[in-house]
Amino acid sequence: MINPQDNYDLQTLKEKIKPRLIGSIVAGIFLLILGYTSFYMVDQTEQAVVLRFGKYLETTGPGLHGKMPFGMDKVYKVPTGRNMIEEFGFRTKEAGVVSSYASGDYSTESYMLTGDLNIAEVTWSIQYRIVDIKAWLFNTIDQQKTIRDISQAVINVLVGDMAVTDVVTTQRVSVQEQSKKMMNEYYNRYGLGVEVIEVKLQQTMYPKGEVQSAYEDVNKAIQDRIRLVNEGKEAYNKEIPRAQGEAQKTLREAEGYAAERVNLAKGDVARFLAVLGEYKKNPQVIRMRLYYEMFEDVFKNTDSTELIDKQLKNFVPFKSLNSSNPAKKGEEK
Repeated sequence: MINPQDNYDLQTLKEKIKPRLIGSIVAGIFLLILGYTSFYMVDQTEQAVVLRFGKYLETTGPGLHGKMPFGMDKVYKVPTGRNMIEEFGFRTKEAGVVSSYASGDYSTESYMLTGDLNIAEVTWSIQYRIVDIKAWLFNTIDQQKTIRDISQAVINVLVGDMAVTDVVTTQRVSVQEQSKKMMNEYYNRYGLGVEVIEVKLQQTMYPKGEVQSAYEDVNKAIQDRIRLVNEGKEAYNKEIPRAQGEAQKTLREAEGYAAERVNLAKGDVARFLAVLGEYKKNPQVIRMRLYYEMFEDVFKNTDSTELIDKQLKNFVPFKSLNSSNPAKKGEEK
């Protein structure tokens, strides 16, 4: 059974507690909001711009800072300490040692017309850094779209002034350097507050399909031609010096032989003249001497010599003119 007196005490207690509790809760919420909106934290890679009632107040660096609460000061944080990346013609799904790329058709970004009215597929990326935080926040409505549009326009202009073979092969470095310079000029002109650090061409190639296959065949043929030319030059450099050396050797041998024959001829002439002078003095003696010398010269290189008469009737009594004992050999015969 409920006591009416108890109900009266409970009602009195509620009436006393309710205003105090509500006031405490409201005060607590007010203090919480005040504390939350009076401070902000800036990361090490960021800078912050503070606006007071919509007007620029200051730029702050990393750390904990105070501001006017309840939205009187608004803070905009900008990652000025990081390199930002924009990709064209591809999207990186996961970066790493072996990066993976998102599947999708980005041909509207990568296909472009070259100076010789061919089509090249060019994919590239740019790295940029925010260098002027006020210009970045207040000079352009859509910063990312502006950066991408300018980058695409610059690459299209450069590729449009070149032949497709130059774009695909020899002019990659030139396109990277020129595009970086031109992009920075345009970004400064439009007051974006950014600086391009690097432009990197990922791929420059003919469009996929028959055109790319034909180009690969041509490129392979060019490589084969270069290889064959190099092999020919190697064989040339190997054989020509050897042939020249052999020719010089033969020439020197011929010159030596000619000098030898000339000297021998001169010696023979001198000897003949000397013999002729003696012959005139005593012809009979010189005749006999020449006769014996002829025999010595004819048979000096023979080991066994047999002499027979011209009628083939009988052998001469001695067998070998070179033997040290002809009589003994005749007896053996």
